[in-house]
Amino acid sequence: MQVHDLGAPAGARRERKRVGRGVGSGLGKTAGKGHKGQKARAGASLRPGFEGGQMPLQRRLPKRGFTNIFRTEYATVNLERLGKFPAGSEVSPESLLATGTLRSLRDGVKILGGGELDRPLTVRAHAFSRAAREKIEAAGGKVEVI
Repeated sequence: MQVHDLGAPAGARRERKRVGRGVGSGLGKTAGKGHKGQKARAGASLRPGFEGGQMPLQRRLPKRGFTNIFRTEYATVNLERLGKFPAGSEVSPESLLATGTLRSLRDGVKILGGGELDRPLTVRAHAFSRAAREKIEAAGGKVEVI
């Protein structure tokens, strides 16, 4: 095989669609654009949601709700993720960051009750769910709110 023998495999390159070249071509007359109308004209491009001048749906519907800029966004951790800490150790937001359990602390850390805890741990966090608090204390651990 020589370099001049190389080429694209069969079917990899499609020929350009030549429109408006006579009725016999199958793409003559209206050139695949249908009959008249705004989208059949040259340079026709309508923005998404445009309804021909009618008041668009996104403006007809009322606005609802608001975003509370003072909301506290907690970084959450389920109890099952605390299994990597040895028994009797203290789990703090800093240790969760150091072990890679959390990527960022956000506005604080909240411990959730997903999964089981089989060892006593002292857990320090900004917030706890009721289930998490009960499971930590049932395993012989302590809960400390920062």
